[in-house]
Amino acid sequence: MTSYRMPVLADPPQAEPHTVYLVANGDLRPAANVTCWPAQERLESDLTAAVTSLGWRIRRGHEVDEAKGHGFIDSQRAGIEVFRTLPPDAPLIVAEAVWQYSHHLLAGLRSHRGPILVVANWSGQFPGLVGLLNLTASLTKAGRKHSALWSKDFTDDWALAGLKAWLSTGELAHDQSHVRPLPSSALSGPEVELGRALAVQLSTEKAIIGVFDEGCMGMYNAVFDDELINPLGIYKERLSQSALFAEMNTVTDDEARAVRAWLDAAGLTFHLGTDDATELTDDQVHSQCKMYVAALRIADDFGLDAVGIQYQQGLKDLVPASDLVEGLLNNVQRPPVRSRDGARELYAGAPLPHFNEVDEGVAVDALVTNRVWTAMGLDPATTLHDIRWGEQYGDDFVWVFEISGAVPASHNGGYEKSYSMRQPPMYFPLGGGTLSGVSKPGEIVWSRVFIMDGALHVDLGRGTVPELPPEETRRRLDATTPQWPIMHAVLHGVDRDQLMARHKANHLNVAYGPDARTADKALVAKAAMFDALGVRVHLCGDVPLG
Repeated sequence: MTSYRMPVLADPPQAEPHTVYLVANGDLRPAANVTCWPAQERLESDLTAAVTSLGWRIRRGHEVDEAKGHGFIDSQRAGIEVFRTLPPDAPLIVAEAVWQYSHHLLAGLRSHRGPILVVANWSGQFPGLVGLLNLTASLTKAGRKHSALWSKDFTDDWALAGLKAWLSTGELAHDQSHVRPLPSSALSGPEVELGRALAVQLSTEKAIIGVFDEGCMGMYNAVFDDELINPLGIYKERLSQSALFAEMNTVTDDEARAVRAWLDAAGLTFHLGTDDATELTDDQVHSQCKMYVAALRIADDFGLDAVGIQYQQGLKDLVPASDLVEGLLNNVQRPPVRSRDGARELYAGAPLPHFNEVDEGVAVDALVTNRVWTAMGLDPATTLHDIRWGEQYGDDFVWVFEISGAVPASHNGGYEKSYSMRQPPMYFPLGGGTLSGVSKPGEIVWSRVFIMDGALHVDLGRGTVPELPPEETRRRLDATTPQWPIMHAVLHGVDRDQLMARHKANHLNVAYGPDARTADKALVAKAAMFDALGVRVHLCGDVPLG
């Protein structure tokens, strides 16, 4: 009789009574984990005090690694090993004061049987709220039930009531009454006709998005399956960042200097120094100008309609950051780049939509926005932002939307109102400049395409960008990441906790309308285009439909 070596599986650990287990997921980059660790310690201390006050105790699911200088789960393998030691039926809190790579935890969270609560501190210091939104969006895509909670220090009645409800029942529901389905049967008018015609054009003629290596920043929610986007007429060209690096090496110094001269003449301010380790230098900007030329030539090679560069991963150890490139690509006015033979200007007079961090939900959204805004004769410059933080200012709750590096210059009011600063060294050892500024006052349409229940959905809403006093803008920048572009935003009919409870991504897309009436019309056309493409449309807050 044949004998086999059968695997021996240990009995799973048993949960201790009235005990909630805690894990802390972190970054893939050691410098970021070490820098952010004190903020995580404060969050865990506040949370422990709150849980204890409710008659429960917290048991940390993994030790602090003194040699590494932090107590974060910092890889997918580490996450798998941690979950092997956790009782599979125990209540589990994932506590986040930082950006976290969701794929570190997905293997464990998919199979964990106990209730899951994702928690973040309400702070702009580090992107813990951004991390929470990414993880909850990833769990939504994965179909894993979960709850979420956020608070400054978990001493307020709202947070304590939410924590008590979750500890008692394993569930926590938030108000999402601001969300309603698109009443497609009632749609009519020229904007609706335009949106439907653009949908037919996209699905018939088709579009290609160029993806420079999927899965950036651990964003499982940002990878959209071909089977979901192909029916819209959107297809992927999967590209390697190594090809972008190789193409950069074919760009001449004269071509790069021409890009820089154009930016200088346009009024973009570079905050320059001489120390490569901590300051933005001319050499770093020169490399970024080469990347800009290289990205457009590769896009031309493959006939791309949009492109996404990985941003913080891969190339960060080879060349300066891609941020300046990303902001330039999304703007109508930008340095001209010619084909290799000099015969053609590439994508002349138009943006090449760039979806930062290769977030493919942003790619779908940017393509639709670009076509609607262009057809309506509006500035089609669009960008994503992180939902970073926010506070009350006067009568309004004013969000801090902050993309981690670059916006199209037109969002700031032009190149002369924009500037470039060195990316923080803990993220970018080789530096590289941002394309930063304060977003101009005006009317915006905001949106997010996401995956839920195996289908594509989009949330659409309206907002206003107010002009805050310079000292308040400075305070908000200093409370977050001062090198990055900032947008102050007041969302129409959506409060703080409603957005946090509903939003299915760390990112949201924004595009300007010249006035409120035109922005309303653009939203209608965009909703109609998504609806005609078969994407399930949800209206959020005060919008001109339904």
